[in-house]
Amino acid sequence: MTRLIQIKKGNIRRVGLVEEPNLRLLDTCSSIYELARIAIAAGLKLSQVGRQRAGRETLAYDPIYTGQSEWRLLPAMDHPDEPARCLISGTGLTHLGSARGRQSMHAAAEEELTDSMKMFRWGVEAGRPADGAIGVAPEWFHKGTGCGLRAHGESLDIPAYAEDGGEEAEIAGVYLVAPDGRPYRIGLAVGNEFSDHQFEKKNYLNLAGSKLRTCALGPELVLDAEFESVPVTATIERNASVLWTKAFRTGESEMCHSLQNIEHHHFKFEAHRSAGQVHIHFFGTDCLSFSDHIRLQEGDVMQVAAEGYGRPLRNPVRIAKSKPDLVQVIALG
Repeated sequence: MTRLIQIKKGNIRRVGLVEEPNLRLLDTCSSIYELARIAIAAGLKLSQVGRQRAGRETLAYDPIYTGQSEWRLLPAMDHPDEPARCLISGTGLTHLGSARGRQSMHAAAEEELTDSMKMFRWGVEAGRPADGAIGVAPEWFHKGTGCGLRAHGESLDIPAYAEDGGEEAEIAGVYLVAPDGRPYRIGLAVGNEFSDHQFEKKNYLNLAGSKLRTCALGPELVLDAEFESVPVTATIERNASVLWTKAFRTGESEMCHSLQNIEHHHFKFEAHRSAGQVHIHFFGTDCLSFSDHIRLQEGDVMQVAAEGYGRPLRNPVRIAKSKPDLVQVIALG
C-alpha cells in the first residue's frame, strides 16, 4: 500500500511517503492537494507521481507521530489555500449496527418503526444496484468545511452551545474535483466524525445541527486501501487507562449501500463538482461509546485504528468552560 502524510514546520509544508519507521519526503511538492492535481493533469495514478517525486531526505516517524518533533502532522488531506473549499459530509444508516442504535435512540416504543429504520430498510432493498444503475439515496448530512478539520493529536471540541460530544470511528473517502468537473477519489483515511449525540437524541430532526462539530482525519492517506471488510477498533482512554473499547467491521460487504451508490448520490449535485474542491466524506460506523452510556470528559483520548490504514488516529477531548454567548446579528440595511 502507498501511505502519504502531510507535515508542517512553521510556514513550511511537506508531503511524506510512509516507509516505517521513517518518512521519505517528496521533492517539489508541499501538499497532497498539489500532488493530486499533478497526477490528474498527467493522467497518472497518485501513487506513481508520489514515488516519482520521492527524494533522499527522510525523517523519523515516531517523534512526529507522538508530538515530540518540531514537525507536526496535518490532516491527511486538506485544501492548503482555502479551507472553506474543503467540504466535509457523511452518510449515515449504512451499517446494521448504526440502524439498530438509531432505532433505539429515536423510537418511543419497541414496535414503532422510525423514519431512520425505514430509510435503512430502503438501503437494504436498493442500496447496492447493478453496475451502471442508480440505487436509492442514502441518508446524507453536511459536516462543515475544512475550517473544522483537525489532525492526529489535535483536540476535538465540545463547544459551549453543545450538549455532548462523542467519537464516531469511521473510514472517510477523500476526493478532488478536476478542472473539468469530474470527481476523483484519491484515497481513504481513518477518521473520527465526532458528533453531539445527546442533542440528536432529543429529536431526530436535530441530526443536522448535531453534525456541525470539529472532526479529525488521518494521520495517513492510503491510496490503494482495501475497503471490502475492514476491521476497526474504537477506544476511549481516561487518565491513561482504557475506559471503553469496541471492534467492528466496515467496508462494502458490511454496508447496505455500495461505495459507487454513495459516491453517485454525493456528486450528483452540481454544487459538489466545482473545479478544485476537496471533499471528505465519512462512510458511517457500527458502534458508539455513547450507546454504551459513556459520557466523554475533558482530556479523554479517542483512538480510531483500522487494519491496513496505517497508524491510529488519536485525539483528546476539549470541553468549553464558558457559557454560550448570544450571537447578535447587526442590521446593515
